[in-house]
Amino acid sequence: MSQQPNAPAPYALVVDDDALIRMDALDILSEAGFRTFEAADGDQAMAVLGQHHASIVLLFTDVQMPGSRNGFAVARETARHWPHISIVVASGQARPCSGDLPEGARFLGKPFSAEMITNHLREILPDGQKPEPLRD
Repeated sequence: MSQQPNAPAPYALVVDDDALIRMDALDILSEAGFRTFEAADGDQAMAVLGQHHASIVLLFTDVQMPGSRNGFAVARETARHWPHISIVVASGQARPCSGDLPEGARFLGKPFSAEMITNHLREILPDGQKPEPLRD
């Protein structure tokens, strides 16, 4: 799945139950060149992924959320079902233990900055999935 010049921007899914943090992450990713989907919990995230996984290249998820899945579970399910999706898990309280994160996923502590996020994305996204502003 490589992105051609002038191709539409790739999609990212932002998952966080805190609306203000979710909006901040959506703004940061939009500035980085992504089109975005959003979800307020893990169950909504899985529904969005089930419907739009072919166009999503990035999952950016919080850990602690209401519903039957926390962010670690969403990350593991995403990696298992849609390995083309890069994953960033963020939390201000929870820290990953062995087995929490799927291989290749990145953990970011909150509070995060736009620079922190974009630096991680430049490292983890394959060149063909990077929106124009993240390409070197």
